[in-house]
Amino acid sequence: MSSQPFFVPAVIIFVVSLPLILGLVPRNRIYGIRTRKTLSDNRTWSSVNRFGGGMILAASVFYLIVAMIFPYSGAAFLAWSLHLAAFAGPLLVSALVIARYARNL
Repeated sequence: MSSQPFFVPAVIIFVVSLPLILGLVPRNRIYGIRTRKTLSDNRTWSSVNRFGGGMILAASVFYLIVAMIFPYSGAAFLAWSLHLAAFAGPLLVSALVIARYARNL
């Protein structure tokens, strides 16, 4: 499993999202989902980061599931492209959904 092209980044993203979901990250300018709204209010920070952490976690889990179903053998560009799309696509969608969520608070 660790030979999958985006396995390590997916696991790192998974681990990094857990403190956000659990609300363990205080408002700061380094770690978390940072917008003007989230940096100006603790409740907004907590809400957006819990939601965002869940979205990011789901994106990394999606890739890990795809990596289990379609293992990468290193032979075909198409397989690598599938892994790239399965890794980057959900992260991009998550970023857009998180931005919309933060904007609508």
